Amino acid sequence: MKYKLLGGTGLMVSEFCLGTMTFGGKNDPMSSVMGALDDRAAGLLVNEALESGINFFDTANVYGVGESEEILGRSLKGKRHEAVIATKVRFRMGPGPNDAGLSRGHIIRQAEESLKRLGTDYIDLYQIHGPDPLTDWEETLRALDDLVRSGKVRYIGCSNLQGWQMVKANGISRQLGLNAFQTTQSYYSLAGRDVEREILPVLQDQKMGLLVWSPLAGGFLSGKYTRDNQGGADDRRNKFDFPPVDREKGYVLIDVLQEIAKARETSVARIALAWLLNQPAVTSVIVGAKRPDQLRDNLGASGIVLNEEELSRLDQASRLQPEYPLWNPAVYIEDRYMNPQ
Repeated sequence: MKYKLLGGTGLMVSEFCLGTMTFGGKNDPMSSVMGALDDRAAGLLVNEALESGINFFDTANVYGVGESEEILGRSLKGKRHEAVIATKVRFRMGPGPNDAGLSRGHIIRQAEESLKRLGTDYIDLYQIHGPDPLTDWEETLRALDDLVRSGKVRYIGCSNLQGWQMVKANGISRQLGLNAFQTTQSYYSLAGRDVEREILPVLQDQKMGLLVWSPLAGGFLSGKYTRDNQGGADDRRNKFDFPPVDREKGYVLIDVLQEIAKARETSVARIALAWLLNQPAVTSVIVGAKRPDQLRDNLGASGIVLNEEELSRLDQASRLQPEYPLWNPAVYIEDRYMNPQ
């Protein structure tokens, strides 16, 4: 297991992070699709993760409507010092008009609730789970800064923001002397490389880390889906078709993944994960599982170094078509630097 700096902090986190969206929530429709694991099953996964060198765990208050945090906290009892815990705030946690969003009231209240559920007195990384167009950025950022200054939160991050929103938020934080976002948690996979358009350049400019969610595109790159095999009715992808995938392009990619996996005598999923680990912008890849053997199989991607030919083949099968103005830079660069008047 390799370790990387978490954004601009001095904190080291494992290249794989155990996602806990599969923990708890039997009575929550979304959580039931993801796994709804009980304490025993979740505890086995946490122990497997720790024994494998994972020190990074990701959850959210909304996962299992609070149960994911509770189960993670119980699973890490007596081992808190070994773990870096990330959780999130933004989505609805009750029926009231102020039970969602990024207002000071909701953020402070939910941070306190998350601390109780996790059974800890501090959160290593507290992330906003998405934007809130109804709340001014200054209010959100001052609330997060107060949590850091109080010692209840060590660092702050964001998730599912556009590039301009991250730059705006960090600009406000620096202007006001507040703690700024150290990371973003964003969707990234060989089947979904949209972050490369504007988010990756922002991360490089802002010196932020990238935490990847859904690295196997909601199971599409797990190896079980092909043109001729769409999986069973109980498979997660067939119950919850998310994140969106261009299937025709995706099947071309899967053909290449299968060829590389066969040549290396490993799994399609491991090659897809190894590709992400080979991307310099990636800090940690969040993997979820229902059983320890599934987790072990995914962690087998650690240490796989893809060669230039393999990377080129995967890039050609999955690359984005450039959007304006990116398809047009040669015109003004050439005019300015190559043919000065």
